Amino acid sequence: MQIFLDTAKIDEIRKLAPTGVVDGVTTNPSLLAKAGCKDIKGAIKEICSLVKEPVSVEVIGTMADQMIKEAREYSSWKLNTAIKIPMTEEGLKAVSVLSKEGIKTNVTLIFSTSQGLLAAKAGATFVSPFVGRLDDISHNGLEVVRDLAHIFKIYGINTRIIAASIRHPIHVVESAKAGAHIATVPTKVLESMFRHPLTDIGIEKFLSDWKGLQESK
Repeated sequence: MQIFLDTAKIDEIRKLAPTGVVDGVTTNPSLLAKAGCKDIKGAIKEICSLVKEPVSVEVIGTMADQMIKEAREYSSWKLNTAIKIPMTEEGLKAVSVLSKEGIKTNVTLIFSTSQGLLAAKAGATFVSPFVGRLDDISHNGLEVVRDLAHIFKIYGINTRIIAASIRHPIHVVESAKAGAHIATVPTKVLESMFRHPLTDIGIEKFLSDWKGLQESK
């Protein structure tokens, strides 16, 4: 399973990309605003230079023609991007057109298996079921990931599943077990995955023992 970093903060991406575990990045208008991005194109260009997989950039229009126009503008930048389109009837109209033009799309705000299936049929490159937000309302978000992975395998559907709205490391592990191709992970969650108290204790013990060896010489 690939890991996409769910942030628009370039310093965070630059810090974590060298670890070799960050494959791509997902952004949205809220993340770009939080990162204080003034030059959106410049920011996306820099992010694209740091990762291998497409960087998701979200449209803000609500009608298909608006989304298509925005997507074509992003595509004209000639960067490795996927256009985030909301899971609506208008959104899927846009996805259907864009997929025929070879523009990669990431259908976002998916909360049911049926929504994910429709997005895939419309031609989405990626579908993003929101695991954490479903859990927040006492629904099992991972069931949507698991069902989509099962259906896509049966029918040979090439659309890739991005487990989104990840809240903690267990979501990442369970998404991998459920068959997600990708988990898009907030920086704090990914950083927490590097750490374990027993690892810290082990390192401290090794260093202490090594110091003792050096002093005994």
